Amino acid sequence: MLRLRDGEAVVASDGAGSFRACRARRPTPRTFALEADGPLRSTAAPVPQLTVCLSLLKGERTEWAVEKLTEAGVDEIVPLLCERTVVRPGEQGAGRRQRRLALVARQAAMQSRRLFLPRLLDLLDLRAALALGGERAFLAEPGGQSPTLARPFALVGPEGGWSERELALAEREGAPLVALGAGVLRAETAAVAAGLLLSALRVGLFDPARSTGDRSR
Repeated sequence: MLRLRDGEAVVASDGAGSFRACRARRPTPRTFALEADGPLRSTAAPVPQLTVCLSLLKGERTEWAVEKLTEAGVDEIVPLLCERTVVRPGEQGAGRRQRRLALVARQAAMQSRRLFLPRLLDLLDLRAALALGGERAFLAEPGGQSPTLARPFALVGPEGGWSERELALAEREGAPLVALGAGVLRAETAAVAAGLLLSALRVGLFDPARSTGDRSR
């Protein structure tokens, strides 16, 4: 904000679809204010809602994925605890991580000029995430079917992949396996690929009915 020049045009948003054109005013070199420069407007949230659940990852890889999913336009991001998830924060650590991820998502939304902030849910295990997604859910897995907007709720596993028990659980719950590309992707790349593919489908950038070729995550 301190880099804004006096009189520069900006758009202020509440993160829930309302926005207004403004002008930056700099009373002093270290302060600024926003002056309304147009009417208050609002827009409806895009449909269907896009959700990506991703396993917690080592280092800053989860933060990177949350940032990119926000830029991609995903509406809901769910940290996931799987059988092979390596990162297992305690109660206090989980709270700190959640606050950090929320800040990352907010900053990414500002940078990408999103009118809607993504919702960041609390950590869930696979069973709870499948229940939340219901008939909208799918598991990202090489060799699966093509993604469609009939299933806009993606679940992406950890570095070691899904366990046999998790795959069996998904099958019992009716969640199909869906491929995200032509190769085997890292977990954080697969999460972002899921978000980008679903976002592209939602805005009509391509027709999946015309897609051909091998399909794997």
